[in-house]
Amino acid sequence: MIIAVDFDGTIVEHKYPAIGKERYFAFETLKMLERDGHQLILWTYREGDLLRDAVDFCKAHGVTFYAINSSYPGEELTNGESRKIHADIFIDDRNIGGIPGWGEIYQMINPGASAGAHFDYLDRYEKGRTSFICRWVRRLFCNESL
Repeated sequence: MIIAVDFDGTIVEHKYPAIGKERYFAFETLKMLERDGHQLILWTYREGDLLRDAVDFCKAHGVTFYAINSSYPGEELTNGESRKIHADIFIDDRNIGGIPGWGEIYQMINPGASAGAHFDYLDRYEKGRTSFICRWVRRLFCNESL
């Protein structure tokens, strides 16, 4: 499948034009989707230096996209052509109802994933979420920093 993924608010928290913190398990899920054989397209409002920063940030976290703001690598748009791209699925925080967690996104795309892989992923997801909640509670009540 071809999957178009937004950057701000989807892969990272929305801090445009700065780059926000990674949304929990975004990169792990994107890497799993790549391993599952899906083609990932970065589909974002960013352009120029801001786009290059986003692409570099993703590469630093182990995700390289099949295409960036285009339907395929090297696609050239002429003036007046739409930037709308071809994809089977669009993952974007601006969806109706907002964006679910990355664990839920993986389950929607791969409902037939093996039970072992699926539960291993859920276990890592829950441990990471719990770890964050524990750190946040300690920060809130014990004056510790995250």
